[in-house]
Amino acid sequence: MRRPPPLPTPPAGDVGERGEPARRTGRRERSPIGDGGSGAPSAPRTPPVATEDPRGEAADGGEHPTSTRDVWRAARARRKALRAEIRRFTQRSRRRRIVWLSAIGALVLLIGGTVVAAYSPLFAVEKITVVGATTLDPATVEAALADQMGTPLAAIDSSEVKASLLAFPLIETYALEAKPPHELTVRIVERTPVGVLRSDAGYTLVDAAGVALATTSDQPAGQPLLDIEGGTDSAAFESAGLVVRSVPADLRAALTGVSATSADDVTLTLNTGLTVVWGSAEDSPLKGEVLSKTLIRSPNASSIDVTSPHAVVVG
Repeated sequence: MRRPPPLPTPPAGDVGERGEPARRTGRRERSPIGDGGSGAPSAPRTPPVATEDPRGEAADGGEHPTSTRDVWRAARARRKALRAEIRRFTQRSRRRRIVWLSAIGALVLLIGGTVVAAYSPLFAVEKITVVGATTLDPATVEAALADQMGTPLAAIDSSEVKASLLAFPLIETYALEAKPPHELTVRIVERTPVGVLRSDAGYTLVDAAGVALATTSDQPAGQPLLDIEGGTDSAAFESAGLVVRSVPADLRAALTGVSATSADDVTLTLNTGLTVVWGSAEDSPLKGEVLSKTLIRSPNASSIDVTSPHAVVVG
């Protein structure tokens, strides 16, 4: 029995990555046909070259070392996928935020543009109109406000307007109304005269608050003469002023005199000679209505006492 020959030394190409011989498969290479049946092993075949699949592992199932570039690529791909997921889940909130920001921006631009335009010469005053003047001449009031011409409507100073209107005592209240682009309307309420006070200077026309409206040498037509004890600062004058303003319009034109010594004994005199004892200013609207009805029933009466409107005394 012959001794088997020694095992052949593996060629250089069979050395693994760590310098170790490649693992033997455990089976002997079969001799090619015609080797004479000597049983001597033939030259080993060249091992197959390992290939790398897309996942970075060797095709033959062996481990493949991971490089820095592979790690960087994997991290970048993960970050990219994470950003895509975040964008997908926050798409609705981002759209809502864009809509809100657009609306706020448009509102800010609109307000800013309006303010800038309001204070620009595009809305400067070019026309002043006075409404509500009956005794006063509107043209005179408009001329007194001429210094407001050329001022932007939004920059009109009410204190300057008030200072200009103080020259007209007949104006009780006023209101400014801007009518873009160039018109300013002044709505005034004139004081209602209640009569005249006689003094050494003449006849002074006053309203219910005792404000002197005008002074003339002759008594103005249609204005009753006031004979009030204590003057314009007394309670009697305040009561008399309220009574005159409550008298019906048809009787107001026939009123020639008003007298009072206190707030509770106001007396009126008509141009027909009729004397009306009014009393206090309480229930003045009812007293005026009762007085009109009494005059219809008793046109020849010389005196009517409406101090108590529910118990009228006719004399």
